Amino acid sequence: MPVIHTHISTPLSADQRDRIKTAYGKAITAIPGKSENWLMCPFEDNMPIYFAGDDSKPAAYVEVNIFGSDVDRSVWEQLTQSIMQILKQEASVPSDRMYIRYTATRDWGWNGSNF
Repeated sequence: MPVIHTHISTPLSADQRDRIKTAYGKAITAIPGKSENWLMCPFEDNMPIYFAGDDSKPAAYVEVNIFGSDVDRSVWEQLTQSIMQILKQEASVPSDRMYIRYTATRDWGWNGSNF
């Protein structure tokens, strides 16, 4: 049950969102047991994001949430590289204008109950 929630300052077309979603689906497999089959990808685009007091350049804040708790730090590193490359390629957001926040939890609800 991974979620990759992308907050981005640039507008995204439907085609860009689809390409990003597809690339996220491949990237999430870096986490053992995770796949695109359960991946949720909400997008909030064209939003003001000030980074270092400046909103004149593209920026992004990405939240990655997963069900579970035992994720090796090297996996997060690999996912960071993938997500940053995806957003740089698809939305021209430089890596030094992005933050990614990772959360792993055992408390996850779906379909009327919790896992």
